[in-house]
Amino acid sequence: MNEQATVAVFRPDDERLESATALLEDLGVDPIADPMLAVEPTETTPRTDAEYVVLTSKTGVELVSDVWQPGEATVCAIGPKTADALREKGYTVDIVPEEFTSSGLVDELADDVDGARLEVARSDHGSDVLLDGLTAAGAYVHETVLYRLVRPEGSGKSATLAANGDLAAACFTSSLTVEHFLEAAEARGVREEALAGLESATVGVIGEPTAETARSLGLEVDIVPKEATFEALAQETVAALDR
Repeated sequence: MNEQATVAVFRPDDERLESATALLEDLGVDPIADPMLAVEPTETTPRTDAEYVVLTSKTGVELVSDVWQPGEATVCAIGPKTADALREKGYTVDIVPEEFTSSGLVDELADDVDGARLEVARSDHGSDVLLDGLTAAGAYVHETVLYRLVRPEGSGKSATLAANGDLAAACFTSSLTVEHFLEAAEARGVREEALAGLESATVGVIGEPTAETARSLGLEVDIVPKEATFEALAQETVAALDR
């Protein structure tokens, strides 16, 4: 593999982007940090009368940690990063699914939540899979939107690179990063060229919902790691460049 292979990474512009670029550098590639997500807090908090509370991101945990207590509720984290963030803030984590996705959490809870009050606290772009699945399992589901995810101004340098054929790979970490990438490409007047450029690049996505979004918008998906973490996504995407 060419050590100068350029790999786009789309994380919020905070320590997550720093750690992601550091990981890619350790894997021997040139990371292109292109923040596609910015957080706008809504100043809301999860309900306190639920029997189960689901948190789906580190960002959500950080926003509620000073103002919310779960009481006797069973606290559920969608994956290990969210679970670690909860523990760092002093919360007890009761449930983490084996599969770190919305469908994985539904599978984990489905047999236990019939008739239970269940609170889902997350961003405004959360998957309907979680709400619909838990409702189908018999839970009384309420959603609290803790923050909105918007596209930062100035994003899209990776789209220009893709349009010019200078991007070796891209690591999409959510459906919204795919949508914002194409919005940024459109704003720069290179949407079709960027899509064409990604055809010859390695496109990695963090899970099947993101893969479905990418395909529906015209991207060919090469990598969907079994474990829905950025570490697995980065490692498998870079390994594909070797092949």
